[in-house]
Amino acid sequence: MKDFWNKRWFIKVVSLLFAILLVIYIDSTQTGFVTQGESRKTRQTANETQTISVPLQVSIDTDKYYVVGYPEKVKITLEGSNALVTSTVNTQSFRAYIDLTHKKIGKQTVRVQVTGLNSQLSYTINPATVNVDIERRKSRTMPVQIEYNKNAVANGYNVGTATVDPQKVEVTGAKGEVNQIDQIVAKLPLPNGINHSYQRQVILVAEDSKGRQLNAVITPSTANVKLPVSLSKKTVKLNLRPKNEKNNKVYSVTAKNDQVTLYGKKSVLAKINQLNVDVDLKGIDSSTVRNYPLVSPKGVARADPAEVQISIKVKDSSN
Repeated sequence: MKDFWNKRWFIKVVSLLFAILLVIYIDSTQTGFVTQGESRKTRQTANETQTISVPLQVSIDTDKYYVVGYPEKVKITLEGSNALVTSTVNTQSFRAYIDLTHKKIGKQTVRVQVTGLNSQLSYTINPATVNVDIERRKSRTMPVQIEYNKNAVANGYNVGTATVDPQKVEVTGAKGEVNQIDQIVAKLPLPNGINHSYQRQVILVAEDSKGRQLNAVITPSTANVKLPVSLSKKTVKLNLRPKNEKNNKVYSVTAKNDQVTLYGKKSVLAKINQLNVDVDLKGIDSSTVRNYPLVSPKGVARADPAEVQISIKVKDSSN
């Protein structure tokens, strides 16, 4: 056996096997390292696609021209490395615009352009072109008119003069559109049956002579509207009017309080000097005390008190 291990050919075979195994081991470990490195590099350079909406800017002399028809925003689809796309989306250090500096007045179809993007990014724009209408610019200063539903005010209440602040505004737009403006309106929405003064900030609108809303920029765009709503009051005498008396009876009616305070429109109260109270004597054969409701005339919101206590004395006419 000792001679067997000392044979030169055996030693050479064993050395060769060890060498082969060593090469296989080294190759496998190096391959694994390279593979991991390539995977890491792939993750770092992988492409990403994101779509965001950005404002569409207009390049034109805004002191002379007014542009309508273009969308407020366009969609930009970005494609590139993860890090670069994410950074661009977060900072949005680029802009989308249309260049109308050398375009003529009238309707145009123009290309949407992008500036400020990293050259390593690719992108698409939606829409790629937009339709615009270039017109001469015009500005006017106009008074603000107030509109509200008078029927929404509760019955019997006074409606004062509505006020608006500011009283005048500047209107800017395409010359043809601005020339059609008939009035600037502050429409005050009133709750139904309102019985108190009301104040609200409302959006202003430009209308033509037929009440159609026009496209124009109003500065400022809102106004503060105040509508005073109140009650007037007046104290008047009660006028008792007996009815349905029996022929064989004699009646005497007196009110505990012979006056009442009425609340309502000032113009209505000015015409009232007394309040009639119908005292129904039907079925009353002996002296009694009864309460009768007070009926407010049209234009009167309420009466205080709402009913009156009346003493009724009855005796036979033969006595």
